[in-house]
Amino acid sequence: MAKYVAVAGKGGVGKTTFTALMLRQMIREKKGISILAVDADPNANLNEVLGLEVTATISDLLEETKNPKSIPTGMPKDVFVQYKLQQSLVESKDIDLLVMGGPQGPGCYCYPNDLLRKYLEDLGENYDFVAVDTEAGLEHISRRTIPHIDIMFVISDSSARGIRSAGRVNDLIRGLKAEVGEVYLVVTKTVPDSLDSLADEIAVTGLKVIGDIPLDPLVVTQDLAGKALYDLPDEAVSVQAVEKIVRRAGILN
Repeated sequence: MAKYVAVAGKGGVGKTTFTALMLRQMIREKKGISILAVDADPNANLNEVLGLEVTATISDLLEETKNPKSIPTGMPKDVFVQYKLQQSLVESKDIDLLVMGGPQGPGCYCYPNDLLRKYLEDLGENYDFVAVDTEAGLEHISRRTIPHIDIMFVISDSSARGIRSAGRVNDLIRGLKAEVGEVYLVVTKTVPDSLDSLADEIAVTGLKVIGDIPLDPLVVTQDLAGKALYDLPDEAVSVQAVEKIVRRAGILN
């Protein structure tokens, strides 16, 4: 059975950076395993930090199915939807990627939601790991589009407001009617004594801190140059910090 790992948090806290570096570590440590990455954030840019090109999102392709004229004569609509979903899969040597995309309007997932859920369940079982970069509202999890989560990382930057937001994300997770296993807090962009200064705020969230990621000038340099964070060198402090976190979570066991 595939292990599902998800990453949650509000925009701008380093959620996608953490996801990319987690995937980088998984690929390098466990050569030969199969990994599916799912970008469920409407502001999708996981492909950019991974260095992958995406030509279509699931949302765009499902929107096409609303037009009856787009369905070939004689082809059942559910078969056509499955065909379009398969088109959205980006395959590469080390990792495959699905990009959900943004909502197209009220109820845009109503008809194909069951098909999408079944597709992801069936597709996920072809992989050893499924890693999901979620949206802040966790809508795909609440709809059970993502079947279950074994490990959830909630990401916050090193600010009191960020920690409070992480606490609200944790409340959302716990309030969902979905299968979510271990939930951990990761604090990003830290400087010396950040965690000590935030200790009281962290305690209120009820989240267990599994590690922090120091502010890394190499991440800033890569972002400014528009280069993939996946290509950061092994000595980058962010890379080393994420390696420790995934080991503590048991992902590499």
